[in-house]
Amino acid sequence: MSLDALRETIPAYAKDLSLNLSSLSAETTLNDQQKWGTFLACAHAVGTPAVVRAFEAEAEARLEPAVRDAARSAAAIMGMNNVYYRALHLMANREYATLPARLRMNVLGNPGAPKVDFELWCTAVSAINGCGACVDAHEKTLRDHGATNTQVQAALRIGAVVNAVSRVLAAEAARAA
Repeated sequence: MSLDALRETIPAYAKDLSLNLSSLSAETTLNDQQKWGTFLACAHAVGTPAVVRAFEAEAEARLEPAVRDAARSAAAIMGMNNVYYRALHLMANREYATLPARLRMNVLGNPGAPKVDFELWCTAVSAINGCGACVDAHEKTLRDHGATNTQVQAALRIGAVVNAVSRVLAAEAARAA
């Protein structure tokens, strides 16, 4: 499924999401690898089949296989880390934050894509997953590596729109079932 085909499946009540997908696909604040990797990571983070298929097709035409794997890895590792670190942040007992996580996170050291790109993807996925601690940590790393506020914002906007489109299409599939 292409991005245009995906946009056609968005119901009229969510037209703004379709328009936002269109404008974000033309976004120039991020380079193409950063942009399409963010779309792919966010699609995988939410996991709505039609959205995953659409962004997999777009990514296959635009990104090298290793970069696609890195974007998927960002969604996978943040799916774990966001739950764990969000829980630590929410717990009143601060002792848990002093314990070692004892979770494998090797991909963070060698993600298969440039550090800035991977961090953008992790930031957007962390926003989708609602982990403020992870959003802050990845945003700080991005700033330390020279990313601008507008680049971080662009990744967050992509995450917000992919999340909303995914939820609308999942709800529409449920209505049709």
